[in-house]
Amino acid sequence: MTDQLNFQIRSRIGLVVLVWSVLIGLVLTGCGAEEPKVYRVGVLSGLSFVADITDGFKTEMTKRGYIEDKNIIYDVQTTDFDMVVYQNIIQKFVEDKVDLIFVFPTEASLEAKMATAGTGIPVVFDFTLIEGIDLVDSIREPGGNITGVRYPGPDIALKRFEIMQELAPEAVRILVPYQRGYLNVPPQLEALYPVAEAAGVTLIEAPADNEVELEKVLQMQTKLDAILFVAEPLTVNPDAFAVIGKYAAEHKIPVGGALLSVDGYDSVFGVNVNNISTGAQAARLADKILRGTAAGTIPVVSAENYLQINYRAAQELGLNVDEGLLSQADEIIR
Repeated sequence: MTDQLNFQIRSRIGLVVLVWSVLIGLVLTGCGAEEPKVYRVGVLSGLSFVADITDGFKTEMTKRGYIEDKNIIYDVQTTDFDMVVYQNIIQKFVEDKVDLIFVFPTEASLEAKMATAGTGIPVVFDFTLIEGIDLVDSIREPGGNITGVRYPGPDIALKRFEIMQELAPEAVRILVPYQRGYLNVPPQLEALYPVAEAAGVTLIEAPADNEVELEKVLQMQTKLDAILFVAEPLTVNPDAFAVIGKYAAEHKIPVGGALLSVDGYDSVFGVNVNNISTGAQAARLADKILRGTAAGTIPVVSAENYLQINYRAAQELGLNVDEGLLSQADEIIR
């Protein structure tokens, strides 16, 4: 009887010791575990017209397991075309030693490349023209600490011209307004001029620094048949577009290239990229980088064209929008 009692006591003591050993082990293991990595990403949204690129980026990052305020923190800075502001924002990201910079458009991306040189901070660009600006070494091997999503500027410029010709085949004098000195513009114009010449169309360049100067340029024009936008920041600025829209309405000529509606003035079509989709493309690149792949070894990807037709505005101008063109559209405003 005594032996049995001693056995029961020893068994219970052993069980208690085992339980406490397990608990202590768990506590010690927990104490020794590393805290999960919290990534800090600086986002420079440098053009309000395409600010929702950031939404596409963050949504795709969430799908890939990066939960905001849990394992990733975004410092989102939104502005419009202003080189000094771009520089200040990016310098702050560098000083904060963020884990990655996501940036757009072109000029802001160039600033990010220069500011992060030698810092080890990777850069993912978006809505950025890469032709002729020394941003990357090549599409397949961008090099350094940078990769991103290419904006197919010359291709889009040609598609915009093609759509304008289809909508307004009689237009032979087309104004092309743009931000003076903007790096994206020359490659687009180089692509456009031979095609326009072959079509018997005269392109009239109208560089300007702001909407006030643009209004003066428009007042000097005597005979225009249409206004075509290339990819740059001035014409998609609401104040500048209102000036263009007013002139176009007074002279009953179409405006096309980027889809906008300001103060009752509308463009008739836009050929651009889908902002949400291109943001998601950039997120997939960022994910690779945060998982350890060097940015400069990840090939640059290109955004796809996105066609929008303002059928209502085209009808008001008496333009013929055939079913073939409508069938190409990704979005139709009726």
